[in-house]
Amino acid sequence: QVQLVESGGGLVQPGGSLRLSCAGFGLTFSSYDMIWYRQVHGQERELVAGITSAGNTTNYADSVKGRFTISRDNAKNTVYLQMNSLKPEDTAVYYCNARWFKWHNYWGQGTQVIVSS
Repeated sequence: QVQLVESGGGLVQPGGSLRLSCAGFGLTFSSYDMIWYRQVHGQERELVAGITSAGNTTNYADSVKGRFTISRDNAKNTVYLQMNSLKPEDTAVYYCNARWFKWHNYWGQGTQVIVSS
């Protein structure tokens, strides 16, 4: 019943921008902290950005700080990741994660981001 659906990934040149979206279905979206992770095949999953349920607090990995912005629109049940000044090392599958303490933990299917010339 619960679904997180990511969109907005694709191929972009270095220095370009992408905006990822993650729409939640079947959950009380405003109750969940939302986190963007990314993973390169064969490597560990990395936390990219997080935002609290009310959207009042955010955190970022040092590698994306100043370039990425996480935001949410609870009225639309959607969290966003605005990615600017993209670098080849940003290439990864990006996953949306919804968490409500230890009781609920949901993942999206992932969306591929490729930064290449």
